Parts: sequence; structure tokens; C-alpha cells
Amino acid sequence: MATLPQITLDFNRQIKLSNDGGPLSSDTGEFIFREFDEKIGFSEMLAQYLHLKDDRKYHLHSNENLLRQKIYQMIAGYAEDDNADQLTNDPVFTQIIGTDTLASQPSLSRFFARFDDESIEQLNQANQELLDKVHAFRETEALIIDLDSTHYDTYGEQESAAYNTHYGTVGFHPLVAFDGLTRDFLKAKLRPGNVYTSNGVVDFVKPLIAHYNEKFPETTPFLRGDSGFAVPALYDLCEDESVYYVIRLKSNAILQRLADELHPSTAPSDVSEAEYYYEETEYQAKSWSKSRKVIIQSIRPAGELFFTHSFFVTNLIDAFSPKVIVRTYQKRGTMENYIKEAKNGFHMDKMNSHSFQVNEAKMMLSLLAYNLTNWLRTLCFPEGQQSMQIETIRTRIIKVASKLVKSGRSFYFKLSSSFVYQAFFWKVLGRIQQLKLE
Repeated sequence: MATLPQITLDFNRQIKLSNDGGPLSSDTGEFIFREFDEKIGFSEMLAQYLHLKDDRKYHLHSNENLLRQKIYQMIAGYAEDDNADQLTNDPVFTQIIGTDTLASQPSLSRFFARFDDESIEQLNQANQELLDKVHAFRETEALIIDLDSTHYDTYGEQESAAYNTHYGTVGFHPLVAFDGLTRDFLKAKLRPGNVYTSNGVVDFVKPLIAHYNEKFPETTPFLRGDSGFAVPALYDLCEDESVYYVIRLKSNAILQRLADELHPSTAPSDVSEAEYYYEETEYQAKSWSKSRKVIIQSIRPAGELFFTHSFFVTNLIDAFSPKVIVRTYQKRGTMENYIKEAKNGFHMDKMNSHSFQVNEAKMMLSLLAYNLTNWLRTLCFPEGQQSMQIETIRTRIIKVASKLVKSGRSFYFKLSSSFVYQAFFWKVLGRIQQLKLE
């Protein structure tokens, strides 16, 4: 490890700085994640499913350890592969991974190059098994599948990167699905940058729906999507598989005429008051095989003369009022926060390889790092603190300094006595150790 010379500070010449302090770590809270990992069988499940085609005749680092190292680096905020070169002898990371030294950047790069379509699917299967285990533990009675697409910017010549007119930039256009109740990352699929939002959505979501219907028949699935997913094949799939759905429709002349007939734009009695109306009607587009229930939301903002209308197709039963259906759809807006956290907190959009497959593999590891963090916070954080974002989690738990002291066969990590969030740290660790996840 490179060391800096001793630096004397100008404001106080008695203070000297250098980075040769010995076996210290600034990421002691990673032990909390490793303890939780063991409790739910996270690394064990990944090792059980992931089988890379590995023709190395000799190696220091197994694929299992490389996978764990990369995921734990992401959780701590070290997104770049070459961050490992500075962490190589970090006492916390070496104990978590179970090696004398961490793998270097070239070793991590070669690790990603061993992925193919089969191994990426293996990670999907491992993620689904872990989702099932946590879902069963929570005893959740509902599943809200929130569909969306997002954009990953790319730079240089990258395989399948293309210009997307909606986002106005070059990159990829992946599909993502979260559970709107638990924030769990259900699934992701990397796609070329120029495909339309709904491209491949039925093939993407069909195995997910079939899995939950078979594995958890007592769970009620519900799907939400914006107007980019307003395709008849998705409605048909949901109806065939007994999945409730609310999907926003793009406005057209017929829908607009129906809304205007219900609420013509006449002069309001009180222009200072906003008006809200929620109506239900039957509607059949030319591409639909049958008519379906459509909810019309009509809003005239205060000070305005004209209504604006929004349209939603749904198969929710009559027990739900039009207003409740619209409010239920609007809650999918929280998904934008999940995507933002996956990008900003776990670098899911870090597309820095020329290979499309390597980029998809890296995206999958970000998904797994996100889920491990989400399961930890939702299962083991105290009440009222389970929505904490990863940046705050790093401050409260992970970024705590400690000194390693070896004594006999034991390793003592002595945490900083002035650690501000130590009460929260020990409370979370205690809840992990009391967790009984079958």
C-alpha cells in the first residue's frame, strides 16, 4: 500500500498526519452485513447457484470470494474495481472475504469476463430463492409488482449502447421490477438503449408472476405500470394469471371526448377552489380483444378554466372506488426513489465495460447488494428507521473506525470510543443475532 509522507498542518504545527497507522479499518460496520449474510444464507445461496465456466489451472481467489468481495465493496461505497488495490490488506474486508489479501482490479475484471447468459440467469435464480425466503418470513399477504424502465448513460464504443430519444442520451434502457410494499428488487433486464419501454415486458414479467402464483398461491399479486406499459398483451397476461393491475393509458381523442362529456369545461362557481372528479367507464381500444374498465381522473386546478384528464385501465373489482384505484396507482411514484438509490447508492448504472454481458453481470451484482441492504434494514432496523437510505446507513453503521488487535486465536476489533452512532450499531447487531429465519 502506498504511504504518504508525514504532513504537518499549518493551523497547528503540533499535528502531524500520515497513513501508516497499521491494522486499522474505516469500514468496521461491514461485519454487521456479514453477520446478517450468514443468518439468511445470502453468500451460501449465491455459491450454490453460480457456476462459472472457469478454466483457470491455478488461482488464489475463488469465484465465490470474488463475488462476495465485489458485493461488499459496493455496499461500502467502493464502486470501482481498482478500489480493491487500496483495500487489499484491510483487516475488516479480509476477514469478511476469508482471505489473506483481497483480489486486485485485474482479478475482478477477469472474474466478470467469465459471465455468460447462463451464469447471469443463475444469479437471477439465487436472488429469487432469497426473495422467497424473506417473503415467507415476512408472511406478506400481497405482492405489488411495480414495473418501470430507466436509462444508463454510456461513454465510448459499448456493445448495444444506442441513442434513446426519450432520455436524449446514449446508453442502455433496462427493465426493472420492485415490490412496492417492501422495496425489494425483484428483477432487472439490461436492454439496448433504443428499445421502446414495453419491449419484452411480457417475457420479463411472466416468469415472475408464474413463480409467485405457484410458490405463494395465498399471496395476492398486483401490478402497476405507467403508460409505456399500456400494451394489450400485458393486460391479457394479468387476466389469465389472476393478477390485479392498474396501468396508465396515453390520452387519445376518444378518451378525451369521454372525459369532456363527463365534465365539460364550464366556468367554475369558485375559481379559487380546485376540483377533482373520479369516474369509471367501459372502453375498448381497437387493439384490445374486449372492453375493459377505465378510470378517468379529471382535475381543474385553482385559477384554471379547463380540466386535465388522466386515464387508467384496471381489472380491480367494484369494491374499490375510482378514487382509491387512482390513489393506489399514484403510490408507484415511490419506485423512482428505489431506482435512484440503486443508481446513486449501489452504482447500478455504472456501465464501464465494452461488453454488454459484463455490464449486465455488474448490474446484477448491484441488484444483489441493494437487496442484501434492503433485507437488513427492513428485518433488523428499529421501527421508524427501516426506510433509511444507503448513504445514511453507511454513516450510521458502516463507516466506523476500528483497530485490530490479535490475541491468541482471536481477533479483537476495537471500535472508536467516540463513534457517535454506537447505540444504533449495537442495537442492529443484537437484532441480527436474535433473528431466526427458517
